[in-house]
Amino acid sequence: MIKIEIVHNKIEPFRSNDSHKGDGAEVVFNGRVREVEHDKKIIALEYEQYEGMAEPELQSLAEETVKKFPINDLLCSHRVGEVPVGEASLHVSIWSPHRKEALAAIEWFISQLKKRVPIWKWAIYEDGTREATSHEC
Repeated sequence: MIKIEIVHNKIEPFRSNDSHKGDGAEVVFNGRVREVEHDKKIIALEYEQYEGMAEPELQSLAEETVKKFPINDLLCSHRVGEVPVGEASLHVSIWSPHRKEALAAIEWFISQLKKRVPIWKWAIYEDGTREATSHEC
């Protein structure tokens, strides 16, 4: 199963469950806004998406990941809009028969997401100024 979503509010993590009888690995990643960007303290990050393009590209990437790695489920929620320090901007859950494949898949998926999905982020500083920031971190 693949489920992707781009949300404007707080991310609700996908629920873990015991129905995955053939999967020995469930890998969950929560990307959170840290309080320092460009060596300066921030209050939030603001994420913008290319409306109509970001979600289809995220779906395509998820499908490619499931074909590339021996995983069964990939669930991804990416937040757009202003995300305060400490809150999650990305939640990914991958199910696989083995941990090695699940860990490799989540690493590849997130690195490709940052390169390919048209979502940009801006650091918002304490004085209200904004600065474009890289997705590479």
